[in-house]
Amino acid sequence: MSRIATVFDRLRQQNKKALIPFITAGDPDPAMTVPLMHGLVKAGADIIELGVPFSDPMADGPTIQRSSERALKYHVGLKDVLTMVEEFRKNDMRTPVVLMGYANPVEAMGYGKFSTRAKECGVDGVLTVDYPPEECVEWVEHLRQKELDAVFLLSPTTPQTRIEQVAKMAQGYVYYVSLKGVTGASHLDLSEVANKLIQLRSCISIPIGVGFGIRDGVTAKAIAGLADAVVVGSRIIEEIEKSPRAEVLTNVDRLVKGLRSAIDEVSIKY
Repeated sequence: MSRIATVFDRLRQQNKKALIPFITAGDPDPAMTVPLMHGLVKAGADIIELGVPFSDPMADGPTIQRSSERALKYHVGLKDVLTMVEEFRKNDMRTPVVLMGYANPVEAMGYGKFSTRAKECGVDGVLTVDYPPEECVEWVEHLRQKELDAVFLLSPTTPQTRIEQVAKMAQGYVYYVSLKGVTGASHLDLSEVANKLIQLRSCISIPIGVGFGIRDGVTAKAIAGLADAVVVGSRIIEEIEKSPRAEVLTNVDRLVKGLRSAIDEVSIKY
């Protein structure tokens, strides 16, 4: 059983939902990434989504775009991100790490080299935003050969035919984008999310995480009542961005502990 599947199995036994925070590797600087990852785990993260900096992050709003820009000033690339995961694994062999990014860096490295190196470093899954399921059969096969989970995005506008394709290809969990737009938006419609999850669960058997628009404990708790996992990115990046470097770890710890506490208030019945 993969690390991701193990986490969701453990949480089901504990009647809990997963908290999946996102940070961009190299933000606010490369030396801070691994300590931030350990800090997220200590504060209650179940899975970490680690963003690969990219110059044209089309699905990301201004906040995460700025985090990529800060990382790119230090020339942080995919090879550096993999090295950061390798460093993280020296002290944490339990927490799953999912790389989240775009196709260009993977294409530049090559499917085979990337999947081999990712496995060696301790990556558990990969979410490549701009690989549609219709065009990435070979990519997913490379991941499966190395026992890496292919995580896919679904959105409010995803047609049923694509949902069914993702249901066949996805592993680990599916990431449902809770609103139309980019990361950091705030117009979250909980009734719409609830209705969409019913549709998704009719053909998707693996866990479904929900992200975009989750800003605080109130929205995190509400989403935890509907989904298997709560994904929080822009709000954490904002905390990193506005904090003096010496206070980044403390402030992120406080934020994530608050989210964890709110999620755990949900009464779960599996």
